[in-house]
Amino acid sequence: DAEYFVQCGFCVTCLDASKEMVACCIARGLDSFVSDITEPLEFADASFDAVFAMNSLLHVPKDKLPSVLAEVRRVLRPGGLFFMGVYGGTEFAGNWDEDPTGRHRFFAYYSDEALRDMVRTFFAEEYFAAIQSGPRAGLHFQSMLLRRPLDS
Repeated sequence: DAEYFVQCGFCVTCLDASKEMVACCIARGLDSFVSDITEPLEFADASFDAVFAMNSLLHVPKDKLPSVLAEVRRVLRPGGLFFMGVYGGTEFAGNWDEDPTGRHRFFAYYSDEALRDMVRTFFAEEYFAAIQSGPRAGLHFQSMLLRRPLDS
């Protein structure tokens, strides 16, 4: 996704918790940093016009997602856009034994209403879609386009 955004003329900064993923991004010429998104980000307030999080925030523990969303809001300029894409549709938090990577990673899934209620605390919802497709029975993709309000 980042390469596409660069090809479209955007200035892109990539963050990932994985040193290996950051190394892959750097090898492709992308500005990339190892970062734990559950910790404060090392960027100034309102330093980004947009934030794109595809299938990353579903690995954030439920008790930490509000602070992560607050941090995204902080670094996003007023009126800026935030795309958040995750799998969900049901409530779950824990390691996924059927993880196709074989790593049994942690996942946090939300019902549509629970997720929408949480993000509305920080952003205005421009668009939401539940797309029927998922790696697990009973899950679907939750696609959200959010905007930081101008008055915040």
